[in-house]
Amino acid sequence: MAAAAVLSLSLPKLNVIKASSGSSTTFAPESLEEKFGRKGIKFSDGGTVELTVRNGSSVKLQIPNAHITSYKPKVYWKDDGFEEVLYTLPNSRGGIALVINEILEPNPKLPVPKTTTPSDQWTLTDVDSDSIDALQVELSCSRGSLDINYVVSLYPLSMATAVIVKNNGRKPVKLTTAILSHLMSKTRKGTGIQGLRSCTYCTHPPLSSSFEILSPGEAMKTEEPGMFSFGWEPEKKPGIWSTQDVPITVLKHKLSRLYSVPPQEKVKDFYNSIPSKYETIDQGRELFFRIIRMGFEDIYVSSPGSFSEKYGKDYFICTGPASMLVPLVVNPGEEWRGAQVIEHDNL
Repeated sequence: MAAAAVLSLSLPKLNVIKASSGSSTTFAPESLEEKFGRKGIKFSDGGTVELTVRNGSSVKLQIPNAHITSYKPKVYWKDDGFEEVLYTLPNSRGGIALVINEILEPNPKLPVPKTTTPSDQWTLTDVDSDSIDALQVELSCSRGSLDINYVVSLYPLSMATAVIVKNNGRKPVKLTTAILSHLMSKTRKGTGIQGLRSCTYCTHPPLSSSFEILSPGEAMKTEEPGMFSFGWEPEKKPGIWSTQDVPITVLKHKLSRLYSVPPQEKVKDFYNSIPSKYETIDQGRELFFRIIRMGFEDIYVSSPGSFSEKYGKDYFICTGPASMLVPLVVNPGEEWRGAQVIEHDNL
């Protein structure tokens, strides 16, 4: 997909910040405030930045690891009508995770190509704002021949995360990537997604990440359905494709799915693509959030089922845009762009 149109968001216009060259940051709040401070942007110890727009909606981002740990939008008209959307555990697990894994050249001694999952060190390179109804920060890091920019934007009724990967090397680079959001939900039975009817999917593990709550192996483990699980059917084995035939998928039980177009279908002249947006349902809190995909080829959805009980009383799902089934190829001198928008009209 051409990169030029990826980030044309249907949101209050705020330009994606151009990468700043040669800049770096320390994580002392005073130095960050002096260089980047403005209304609605607050820095704290440990390199955390909090964005807050006029209606009180806020986002918290850890600069050193580019991890979004909180998104608390205004969803009710009352004065304290804010609800935490993200499910985040201590030690930077959960939240919104940017995952970029590089697939290395095959080694004849290894049965499968090796994938690297590095721990990047990010720096804050710029901020931007439109009054205090739209705020934006840009992080950047370098990994080998790759320059990566990550732009986090906050608006009154939405937030967006956009990634730009440029290959400065002499060889093509293969990547699997995703923006995975761990979303909190009040009850298991009231959690679901809608908007993916007639889409094809298969059982698939998530990408490995230092932010994961369930590892790829744990996500693929089966569970017993328990008593009174009427209508429950076990997930099919990996590699077997199915078509979703219901408008709403209840995420009460454990599953790990990739919604995409099977490779054998993509070679045809005409095939059904997956939608660019879908909705998550938190019936317990009567909240709905729309997830918009840009630049990515797949949609990942997982739910922990009974595995969630060991992390606390709240339930959660993991979902977001991804390019996992077929790796992205970024050629020398080229760049790839992808983005996710989480928006709502709960008000």
